[in-house]
Amino acid sequence: MEIRRIVTGHAASGKSVFASDSTAPRIHRFEQVPGFETSLIWSTDESTVVPAKGSRDPAADATSWVPEEGGTRLMVVTFPPDSVMAAPNFDPAAAGAEYMKAIPGLAEHFEVEHPGMHTTDTVDYAMLLNGEIHLELDDGERKRLKPHDVVIQQGTRHAWRNLGAVPATMLFVLVAATRQA
Repeated sequence: MEIRRIVTGHAASGKSVFASDSTAPRIHRFEQVPGFETSLIWSTDESTVVPAKGSRDPAADATSWVPEEGGTRLMVVTFPPDSVMAAPNFDPAAAGAEYMKAIPGLAEHFEVEHPGMHTTDTVDYAMLLNGEIHLELDDGERKRLKPHDVVIQQGTRHAWRNLGAVPATMLFVLVAATRQA
């Protein structure tokens, strides 16, 4: 999926300008999991200020898909039907290696013994844009989402399950949080 990203900024005079209008820089179409696509659209950290200084692209420069303290991540993810992972030629080890390369910082949170389950120290705002998907929590309880349903994920252990026959695309904003004991 091509995502057009329009970024605004400021001219030296302080006037609002369009700083860029291009394809998001961090789009990955997975080879090992056909139909799985991830796009890191924007990134902020604790030192983000406006007006922005310089021409640095924070999405292109981000080393982790999970924000550190004071940071955020904006991403779009397309989940293929779960049946893709049940195909006879599916290779979980190869898929895991591709996850580590394509979505660093997030892939390390995936549980090998419980595929799809993960936990991050973030508050996530998640909106289903199209398709249908189920949110599964660690006790196995599931909620079915339809387009435009919104989930506020508060650092819980969870997995996204596409039990249908068509891809499901979601928009996520991850906000770094501190986990209390």
